[in-house]
Amino acid sequence: MSKKTDWQFIFQFAADDFRNKYAGSLMGAAWAFIQPLMTIVIYWFIFQVGFGSKPVDGYPFILWLISGLIPWFFISECITSVTASMAEYSYLVKKVVFNIDILPLTRVMSCLFVQAFLVVITILFFAFFGYWPDIYYLQLPYYMLYMIVLLVGIGYITSALYPFFKDLLQIVNIIMQVIFWLTPMVWDFSIMPEMVQKILVFNPIYYIVEGYRNTLVHKEFFWENWQMGIYYWGIAILFLLLGKKVFQKMKPHFADVL
Repeated sequence: MSKKTDWQFIFQFAADDFRNKYAGSLMGAAWAFIQPLMTIVIYWFIFQVGFGSKPVDGYPFILWLISGLIPWFFISECITSVTASMAEYSYLVKKVVFNIDILPLTRVMSCLFVQAFLVVITILFFAFFGYWPDIYYLQLPYYMLYMIVLLVGIGYITSALYPFFKDLLQIVNIIMQVIFWLTPMVWDFSIMPEMVQKILVFNPIYYIVEGYRNTLVHKEFFWENWQMGIYYWGIAILFLLLGKKVFQKMKPHFADVL
């Protein structure tokens, strides 16, 4: 099978996975978009209406908020979805002829459909407020690619361990909550003490959130801080290599525990 055909199969499998996830519900796939949009409304109401949050760099608070939350929806959905992928596709895992290595990747691709839609909605929302697309928007695919590499690597690890440790999904959910509040998505990074800021920047999720904000709000190119960029890509590639190694080591035993 050619590489082109392989990627066509992965894309089709991801599309089927996306449809099957919401099959049988009245609203169908619309729930994939309604939930993040409602989350944005809730955080906007709490922080702007309740706490009186001010504009950031001349941008309305709602735009600053959206630019940080949009990538998080992709990250959180991917990690939880990929973690359970081996168990949910156990009937494929037990088939000798099926290449189960693609399952974590297809789950990430499935989540990417929603992310692409939300990015388009975000761009339109910025335009509605008078902030039209500019050259900085061209780096959005760069940050999306970084997310894919990082999340596929993490997904290989969690999906390989989940069949042997079913409590892992609950632990992952708790860790995701901690990461959410340690990453400046709904709060301004500058409120933290300088020493804390120096520690938090090493969080790879920070790179993604700030990358979206640098693109949409702060107007900075990713190469302006290329030293940290090398670090973040090193972390992503390390997760990918480690994830593949863990997955390959655990793979022969999946059928026995599922």
